Amino acid sequence: MTRRRTSRALAASAAALTAVTLSACASSDRESGEGGGEEGAASGGTMVFGAAGDPAMFDPAFASDGETFRIARQIHEGLLTTSAGGTELEPALAEDWEVSEDGLEYTFNLREGVQFHDGTDFNAEAVCFNFDRWHNFDGLAQSPSATYYYQAVFGGFADSEDPGIYEGCEAVDENTAVITFNQVTSKIPAALSLPAFSIQSPTALQEYDADNLSGSEDAITYTEYALEHPTGTGPFKFDSWDRGNGEVTIVRNEDYWGEPALLDEIIFRTIPEGNTRRQELQAGTIDGYDFVSPADYDTLESEGFQVLVRDPFNILYLGFNGGNVEGTQANPALQDPRVRQAIAHAIDRETIVNSLLPEGAEVATNFMPPTVDGWADDVPTYEYDPERARQLLEEAGAAGTTLRFYYPTDVSRPYLPDPAAMFQVIAEDLREVGLTIEPVALQWNPDYLQAVQAGQADIHLLGWTGDYNDAYNFIGTFFAEDQNNQASAEFGAFSAPEIFAALAEADAEPDPANRTELYQEANRLIKEYLPAVPISHSPPALVVADNVQGLEPSPLTAEDFSTVSLEE
Repeated sequence: MTRRRTSRALAASAAALTAVTLSACASSDRESGEGGGEEGAASGGTMVFGAAGDPAMFDPAFASDGETFRIARQIHEGLLTTSAGGTELEPALAEDWEVSEDGLEYTFNLREGVQFHDGTDFNAEAVCFNFDRWHNFDGLAQSPSATYYYQAVFGGFADSEDPGIYEGCEAVDENTAVITFNQVTSKIPAALSLPAFSIQSPTALQEYDADNLSGSEDAITYTEYALEHPTGTGPFKFDSWDRGNGEVTIVRNEDYWGEPALLDEIIFRTIPEGNTRRQELQAGTIDGYDFVSPADYDTLESEGFQVLVRDPFNILYLGFNGGNVEGTQANPALQDPRVRQAIAHAIDRETIVNSLLPEGAEVATNFMPPTVDGWADDVPTYEYDPERARQLLEEAGAAGTTLRFYYPTDVSRPYLPDPAAMFQVIAEDLREVGLTIEPVALQWNPDYLQAVQAGQADIHLLGWTGDYNDAYNFIGTFFAEDQNNQASAEFGAFSAPEIFAALAEADAEPDPANRTELYQEANRLIKEYLPAVPISHSPPALVVADNVQGLEPSPLTAEDFSTVSLEE
């Protein structure tokens, strides 16, 4: 089998982040239904997917992790979605939408004849019920660990000091919902394709008291709805969760409004260790898995498996902590822009891309992929130049400076398949220009993430996979002034009012063409300041058995399993 690459789709906006893959029973255990789908394929049958971890629960409004989202995408739908294999924004439960000239009012024309899995009618009142539900969350539901995506996109809640950008929703008639905002944001409408903004059954949400979270912010206890009764409109319905055995089963929705799913059911089986997932695939006990190690591509293909490579939609960067965050151990040498520039010139990113990353990886020049609207082709690039790096360090009086270089262990990320190998190559580049490197290796979760967030590292490896195709989802998440974003400690809480103002202006610009130019200018300013060094964009892959048909890899890791069938 040869690797299949998806075509890269240019778009103004798109959708959410969540990784999906699938797995299946051994072929001897499969049951086939009546013929259907592609030639040589049959509808029916069971697939068992080798998931990398357990889902948190099944109410996507409270979710922020990929394992929850991969299942939620099959059960739930939002007003908008993204194109199969691309990042273009497309209709889902809304057939189309219109935006007012001031960018504050969105009119969604809804699909008719759609029902939730419990038989409740989908209509404009159901849409407004969900939007109002999110805005009126209280108690534990307002904690960032419960509603990360709502707060990242909409801001505050109805009873907050700052209630955020949501103004209200009006059901004009059965099939028309008008959603009003009090502030323009580039995140809308693209963010509405995120699983977190799926439209769920008002009947089920009320019957099972879905909003009544308990426990603590660090250990939330979810309701019966989220654990046992998630109710959407999607092509699959929730069936069961056997937590003792790490298995979630979803079954085909026979009353789906669109093309019905071809499979009878999918079982998501938790297999945390990547090598174990590969061995289970080779043994025939699963039909596929995600987060394939690039080192395994050739072996798996030679054995007849299909390695499906996604277009890169992520960024790996080397972060700096040269700021003045109280309680952190910021390195003052990194406050000098010449030192940051020297580090950028010292890193041979071409060699990294060619030797450590899979085919299709690209050297990064911006902190977002070229497919995102607002990417600029004229930013400072800091080409590999060890001699220039040494010169800059001498000018800054920083030759021989010791840097604590943190990197994670026991993890493989889409943008960082082998952290130890990446560390070794970059560390050697930095030593070559006269810097002293003190390595610090920590387990990914929670040790590494907590240490980086706390500003303990001088330099560190980290990255981001886009949730949807909007510039703010990348550079706004990293570099906006908002102190609730993850960048505050990771980048040393740098103070760059010009960057903050540029990002705020771009996010609030209603005209798409003007917004693109503003984000391009923000990218130029960011690269001049250089709060971190962008390294690469890497194409992650999933793998499936040779009899799996119809799975379209998504650059947003937003695969739809309703099109999947098993070849007889």
